[in-house]
Amino acid sequence: MKHSAKATAAFPAARLTKAATIAALYVALTMLSASLGLHSGVIQLRFSEALTILPLFTPDAIFGVSIGCLLANLLTGSAIYDVIFGSLATLLGATGAYLLRKRPLFAPLPTIFSNAVIISLVLRFAYHLPNALWYMMLTIGVGELLSAGVLGLLLYKALKPHARTLFPSKS
Repeated sequence: MKHSAKATAAFPAARLTKAATIAALYVALTMLSASLGLHSGVIQLRFSEALTILPLFTPDAIFGVSIGCLLANLLTGSAIYDVIFGSLATLLGATGAYLLRKRPLFAPLPTIFSNAVIISLVLRFAYHLPNALWYMMLTIGVGELLSAGVLGLLLYKALKPHARTLFPSKS
């Protein structure tokens, strides 16, 4: 009986550690994008958005990428609406990826679409860019296609052979 209670107590800590590691990776990759001037604006390429593919392996990644996005937006000085709604876009995208886990090629689509729409609206209202909403949706969508789509699917292919080791189902 003691053994199972001990294993149950360790379960939340292991999941929290996994989510925290993913959040830290998200922040680090966003900071890399920021150092190259690619993390925000009408044309953006966040390398960290590739991590939104990780819910295909573990639901803990949903929390990890969402908190990572929130922290990254705070650390890079984003407007409060960007912090809130940008994090929401990532949460929606990661949740969508998890829901599409049986169809991995489609998993990046929720991230691409949620960011293209939500971030374009944030840019329009929070940063007072009233014109060119469709242009912003296109440019942000292309950036997400590259980061969440191309880089995300490459990450998926690289991790898939090691999924049982990296993301054991019992932790």
